Amino acid sequence: MSARRTLGTGDLLRLGVFGLRTRPTRVVLSALGIAIGIAAMIAVVGISSSSKAALDRVLDALGTNVLTVTQAESFAEQVPLPATAVESVQRQDDVLEAAGVGKVEDARVYRTPYVPTAETKGIGVLGAEGDVPEVLGGSVAAGRWLDPGSAAPAQVVLGATAARALGIDRVTADTRVWLGGRWVQVVGVLGPLQLAEDLDNQVFVPRGLAADLGWDGHPSAVYTRADPDRVAAVRDQLPRTVSPASPADVAVTRPSDALAAKNATDDSFTGLLVGIGGVALLVGGIGVANTMVITVLERRAEVGVRRALGARRRDVRDQFLVESLLLSFLGGVAGVVIGVVVTLVFALGQGWPVAVPLWAVAGGLGATVLIGGLSGLSPAAKAARIPPTSALAAA
Repeated sequence: MSARRTLGTGDLLRLGVFGLRTRPTRVVLSALGIAIGIAAMIAVVGISSSSKAALDRVLDALGTNVLTVTQAESFAEQVPLPATAVESVQRQDDVLEAAGVGKVEDARVYRTPYVPTAETKGIGVLGAEGDVPEVLGGSVAAGRWLDPGSAAPAQVVLGATAARALGIDRVTADTRVWLGGRWVQVVGVLGPLQLAEDLDNQVFVPRGLAADLGWDGHPSAVYTRADPDRVAAVRDQLPRTVSPASPADVAVTRPSDALAAKNATDDSFTGLLVGIGGVALLVGGIGVANTMVITVLERRAEVGVRRALGARRRDVRDQFLVESLLLSFLGGVAGVVIGVVVTLVFALGQGWPVAVPLWAVAGGLGATVLIGGLSGLSPAAKAARIPPTSALAAA
């Protein structure tokens, strides 16, 4: 008697595909049940991640990587920042942008020269170096920012509050203010600066004009936008960068409160996604197990016939295991596709960036196949142990 041939991998795959094709309705319904669980996980994780990405984008725009350099507070005489502070900061490798402002103490701005001297409306004058609104994540509501290379150095940009106080809401060629005993052209009006609201009631002038008005050239604040991954390192090195001889005279604010909010958000979202993903996978695993148990019970007659024709227990077990793996894989793939599509449609509808974590896709698909295999292994092994006569009698 010749030895019975062992079923190879190709034989098992063909047998598994044949078993699924003979019951298309049941296969579709079973795969759909698996797909719904995986799609729910992918969609919830993807939508949550997209929402988080949108929140991160907003927080980044508000300046989670913005640091402010000022002179240190002390009981002794305060030492002003060096006149070269902005240039020193701009030269640092981990600094993306930097700009500075310096208070012009005795300068006053008026709408016309006929306004009483005492009616300043609290408007201050700042000498500006670099693109202040760009560094602070602000915008120019009208006109433009200062042009250091302009042939007409007598130009100013108004902060949002200062513009309202002066009654200026748009910029034309005739828009001027009275500053330092002369008419000065208004070239721009800023929108509100959320990261530095104290600048909204200020008027910004170029360094040259500021010097003519009595500015000593020392900035009162240097705003720095650092590499988001190197904020802490930049904060530690800025005092020595600005004042190598006396870093203790330099103060650097901690990253904006938005950074703390961002870190807290990251932690809470991570825990939420892990919890939701685990629950969805558990539901999907239960669905696979239930499907495979019913499948084995429905096919006891088939098991009996195969055993009677000489199939070994291992062959029967492997057949059902392969079917379980194929069914789980098909359901998992369908679930991933559905989940990604749902995430894409929802995120684009909300104007969010689309973010579907790779770990969710790989983990969901891998876990589904693994759980499907484990769920099908026990029923398949039980069917393989049934004697041929018992299986046929139950048919």
